[in-house]
Amino acid sequence: MLEAFRGTAIQLPNRMAMAPMTRGRADDLTGVPHPRTAEYYSQRASAGLIVSEGIWVNKTGKSGPGIPGLVNERQTEAWREVTAAVHEEGGRIYAQLWHAGRVSHPGVTGRTPVAPSAVRQAGRIFSADGWTDTVEPRALGEEEIGEVVQDFAEAARRAVEAGFDGVELHGANGYLIQEFLAGNTNRREDRYGGSVAARLTFPLEVVAAVTEQIGAAKVALRISPGNPENDIVEDDWKEVYSRLLAELRRHELAYLHVIDTPDVEVLSHLRPLWPGTLVANLRSEKPTSRAEGESLIGSGLADVVAFGRLFIANPDLPARFALHAPLAEADHDVYYGARLDGYTDFPAFEPDSAKFACSARS
Repeated sequence: MLEAFRGTAIQLPNRMAMAPMTRGRADDLTGVPHPRTAEYYSQRASAGLIVSEGIWVNKTGKSGPGIPGLVNERQTEAWREVTAAVHEEGGRIYAQLWHAGRVSHPGVTGRTPVAPSAVRQAGRIFSADGWTDTVEPRALGEEEIGEVVQDFAEAARRAVEAGFDGVELHGANGYLIQEFLAGNTNRREDRYGGSVAARLTFPLEVVAAVTEQIGAAKVALRISPGNPENDIVEDDWKEVYSRLLAELRRHELAYLHVIDTPDVEVLSHLRPLWPGTLVANLRSEKPTSRAEGESLIGSGLADVVAFGRLFIANPDLPARFALHAPLAEADHDVYYGARLDGYTDFPAFEPDSAKFACSARS
């Protein structure tokens, strides 16, 4: 896991990725990343690859308070400072481009959420006023769907302009792209819904538009087949994602990022179908351990393993793994929100009272 990885489109000094994690520290009014965001990511530049927190591609696609955007020059310039800081430390960083679909609220955006169909999500959602009931989304018109596709492409263009090494399209966790794939959220009867082939149309249009804009070698996709998060039901995930991967193979993407869960175990099904680089992320109650990561790579189920929660409290996680050093834990209360404690104040490991610094340069 600590050895270098050389893929067709992506080369990394190690096989540890920092998973995309919502931190909620951006200016809620402007969508501009917090001034300390550059420090936060540069502290973690020893990861083989950093995938940023989810970044909205239009205001309606924002899911909660403090989520950053990438739709205007002010936001782009702020992200440019982030990528420059990461590159200065020898790191690599992709922007995760995100549209939350129905997993939003008027209390977050001032707008009715949009989705493939007007199907309300069960449960509650966090807004500026705290936890509140979800609302029924508005079904997107066909012309609007085309506009969202172009929003992804424009955000990708801005991401490259801001210095990101590439983009990861967020097609997982019950957000808009997955909402088009899942039968319980996509009840359309036009070319975007109904059959499995039709349900693939929007995700494939997004991939095609973004690859045309910045090149396939800088584009990745994150998926979570069968993941019930945000009230998604995918009983036919094997058929849906087998066909999706068959179509995606035409693009020769930078990588495919797959979220696996103990109840579904999608990696064993999808790995034989994906000849390109595969980044694996394990969704479970406990953070992914080094042993689990090494097992995934050793078995060939993954080329790179994404670690999330461990990177919050251990900015030098690759070095700690290399030294078999103790791992710090972060309180869940500091994961999200405007507070700055629990953001950039986790120190690197200091063996024998000597300050330890890990170079991210390959």
